[in-house]
This record gives sequence, structure tokens and C-alpha cells, in this order.
Amino acid sequence: MGLFKKDTEGVDPQQSQTDIAHEKDLEKNFEDVQLEQRQASVDNGGSAPFIDPVIEKRVIRKLDWHLVPLLMALYLLAFLDRSNIGNAKIAGMKDALNLTDDRYSWLLTIFYISYILFQFQVLGWKRFPPHIWAAWAIFGWGVISSCQAVVTTWEGEMVLRFLLGVFEAAFGPGVPYLLSFFYLRHEVGFRSGIFLAAAPLATCFAGALAYGITSGKASIPNWKLLFLVEGLPTLAMVPIAYFFLPDSPQKAKFLTDDEKRVAIARGVRQTGTTERVGRIKFKDVGLTFIDPKAICTALMYFSCNVSFSSLPVFLPTILEEMGFESITAQGLSAPPYFLSFLITIASAYIADKTQQRGLTIIILSIVGGVGYVMLATTTGTGPRYAGVFLAASGVFPCIANILPWVTNNQGNDDRRGAAFVLLNFIGQCGPLLGTRIYNDAPFYVKGQSICAAFMFFNGILALSLRTLLAYENRKLDKQYGTIEEQKNRIASTEGSKEAGIEANTGVENFGPMYRYVLVADMLSEMSRFWRRLTNKLCCMRDDDEEVTEMVIGEPFGVQKNDVVVEDGVLSLASPAV
Repeated sequence: MGLFKKDTEGVDPQQSQTDIAHEKDLEKNFEDVQLEQRQASVDNGGSAPFIDPVIEKRVIRKLDWHLVPLLMALYLLAFLDRSNIGNAKIAGMKDALNLTDDRYSWLLTIFYISYILFQFQVLGWKRFPPHIWAAWAIFGWGVISSCQAVVTTWEGEMVLRFLLGVFEAAFGPGVPYLLSFFYLRHEVGFRSGIFLAAAPLATCFAGALAYGITSGKASIPNWKLLFLVEGLPTLAMVPIAYFFLPDSPQKAKFLTDDEKRVAIARGVRQTGTTERVGRIKFKDVGLTFIDPKAICTALMYFSCNVSFSSLPVFLPTILEEMGFESITAQGLSAPPYFLSFLITIASAYIADKTQQRGLTIIILSIVGGVGYVMLATTTGTGPRYAGVFLAASGVFPCIANILPWVTNNQGNDDRRGAAFVLLNFIGQCGPLLGTRIYNDAPFYVKGQSICAAFMFFNGILALSLRTLLAYENRKLDKQYGTIEEQKNRIASTEGSKEAGIEANTGVENFGPMYRYVLVADMLSEMSRFWRRLTNKLCCMRDDDEEVTEMVIGEPFGVQKNDVVVEDGVLSLASPAV
């Protein structure tokens, strides 16, 4: 490993072998001490978390492969089960249940009424073991969704849609909050983006699946078969969620003991504690409900949801009104959503890497707004279909970037959970409007215009929130000093070990080192990237050199001037004390 690397050139071979054996003993003892320190840091509540970067990468990779795909698959099924009514309508449900435009709008609206009223269930992710909470919700909406295949009246479908909203409110809105238990602040956005990308993927899948189902000849009506084929797989996921969804990093069966220690230490660095599920501090919940930042993101979510809720359920009808046959309209609804799926993941990744969350939302809002303007002002099939691509490419990625902005800018778990309750309670009122504005066929000018206005308004809100967060960060810099000044002060102050422990514990909670995520300076980001690249290249040079910048994430007491480069190998000049 090179921790005690020595130059043995010109030394007696027998003596050299003795030194090497002694060096290995020292190295093993040093590793044992470090392991004990790491375990102690977790056992005592995380006062000095040590994070091995190699093991940390393994932890993140395993979480990415075991946790995120499972949550994405579950959300895909949830979104499929709520939005497949749009495909069922043009597959025969309209005539079977005697659905007028007003009755159909009420079927969409009643879902969101219950979805809004039961948003308090987001806090269930913190109060109860997540694997039990998720399994209960999945079972509930899977049963309700499948039962739509046997409904015979509009009134019966209204009851089922209401219950569907109750159970789905217990799952989807709280998943980004759950992800914050496993990922750090700068990591959660991309993972939330992957999870939320299931929405356009589900809609794309729904269109393709509906095309396959309705183009065949079955013994039962196509719309009933659609509900069964898309509802029953949800029930098959109940045992998978119960047995494979981890409650916390320390209970993740796919992590080794060393990986669990690092995962727990990451949690300590986040919040200063190892326990994330349990008691709720209602004082913090109340403060969040009057926080301008939480209110602003909730209004942004409302603006996007006007379009987010209406596009999947009305797009097949819009395409049919363009002159396409019912079956063709089902298939043509898929490509715009697949493009939206790709852009959702790409935009979330870029926003995480550059911390350009606000700017990303502004750009996407403009793209979506332009798409709706094209739908409202043009009558040609080609331009209108192009407008659908732009609208879908703006709306869904916007949602994927708004939700992690909530976790980024609330200073503890209780406030993050409460912010999601507020976000969804206000934000999910958007569909109440969005599902009732498409009643002027064939061009739906009113609905498209309202969606365009709200997308542009969303961009204005994002810019306003960015300005507010920048102001708050300047206040924190004035009160505590900039992050860089604090690091320099810690490095130069006697007793800096204790100060450094404090500075590296609970960094995602409110405190001197806490700063809000806003639109970072792109030139600064490029400069930092260039410095990281040149530092890596320096490690490949043959000449010795010292690096004097502090190592963030090492056990405190180890600084980069303790790390030397010899013959292309990084070595510790002396063990940390």
C-alpha cells in the first residue's frame, strides 16, 4: 500500500528483508488502529467519521445497482397504473362507461383529490420501516388498479380512482426523501432523476403496450385487458419490495460489514447521527411550513404539475384529434416520452455534477413552454407533433430537478420530510387544474396556453429562488466566514482535530459549514475540474512534490502535506494522530 514506503536501494538484502517485514507489521498495526477508529466513530454516534474512498465507491455502486433500479421499477408501475386511463379511454372505455368529457375529467380529478389529502403519508417513510411501508402501499394500489378491469359504471370507477390516489400518495412522493437516507447531498439529485425518469418511461411503455394490446383480438374488451396486463405485475412486486428494499444502510443485506461501516459514517457526515428512522420533531415540521424556500419549490411543483398530470392522459386524445387512428395514436405517444426519459437522466446528472440545479430548471421550463406555445398556435400535424416532443422534454425533467432541490436546501431530516409534505400538498393541486383545462377540442388552445404560461412562470420562480438562496448564502458567509475561510481557519488553529471533527460531522444539517445549493459559477466549476485533472496528472510524474491543500474526507489530522508522491506512488509521510 505504500504507507511506510522506504528507499531500499543500496541496502544489505538481508537487512532490507528485515525492514520490509517490520514495515509490513507496522502497516498492519496502522490499518488495525484505523479500523478500530472507524468503528469507534460509528459506535459513539459518529463524532469523527472516517470514510475510505475505495470502499465508499463500492458502497455507492452497490446502492446504485440494488436500491435505485428497484425504486425506479416500482415508480414506473405506479405511474403506469395512474395514467393508463388515457389509453383505456380510446381503447373502448369511453363507450363502455358512457364517459362524457366532464365525466372523464372527474375521473382524473378525483385521483388527485385523494392524492393531495393523503400527502402526510410522506412522513411514514421516517416513522415506519421503509420495506413494510412500501410493501403496504404497493399491495394497495396494485389491487385497486387491477379491479378497474371489472368496473361497470362511472361511479364505481370514481371510487377506485379515489382509493388509487390514497395508496399511491404513500409511495411516490416520499421516495426522493428516502433516497436522502442513503446518498449525500451532491449525489441524491442524479439518483432522484433516475427514479423520476420512470414517469416518462412508463408513459412511453404505456403507449407501446397499449398499441400491442389494442391491435390484437382478445376475448375480453381491450380496455379491460389493458388494466389487467398493467395492474397485476404490481402485485408481483410486493414480496420483492418487502424482502429486498433496505430500511437503512446498516440493514442493507448486499453490503459487507466494512461497507456498512462506511455507509453509516457517510450518514454521520450528513446529519451527525446514525439513526434516520424514528421520532419526528414537530417543531421543525412547523417551521418548514412557513419557510419561503419550501413554499417557492412547492409553487414550482404546482406550475409543472399543471402540465405533468395532463400531458400523459390527454396526449393519446390530442394525437387522435390530429387525424391519427386510435391504434396509431397509442404508438405515436411513445417517442416523445422516450426522449423525455433520456433528457431527464442527462439533466439530473449535469445538475448534480455542476450544482446548476436552478439554471437547469430555467432552461427546461423555457423548452417546455415553447413546446406548448407550438401546440396552442399551430394547426399542422408536423409542427404540433414537434411541439409534443418539446413539451415532454421540458416538463418531466423539470420535475426531476425540482424534487432534489428540496432535499438539497432543508437542513435536517424532519425539515426535509416536512418540505416534501408541503411540496406535494401544494404541488399536487396543479393536476386539479391541469386535468380540467382540455375541453375545447380539437386543438385544445386553452389548455395548451395555460400549460405554456405555467411553464414560463416556473422559470421565473426558479430564478427568484436562486436569488433568495444566493442572498442566504451571503448572510451565512458574513456570519461564519466562507467555507474556504473556515477550512483554512481549522487547518491553522491549535486543536484543529476537534474543530475538524465538528466541521466534518452533520455537514448537511444547518450549521457553519451549511450552504444552499443554487446556480454555481460555471467558470469556477470548470476551473475546479481543471485543477482536479492536473492534480491527477501530477501523481503520474516522477519528481517528488508536496501538496499542501487539506484532504476533505480523510480522518482529521491527515493533511495533504502529509501525503508525498514518490516514484508515482502516493504515500503517507506519517500516520494520522
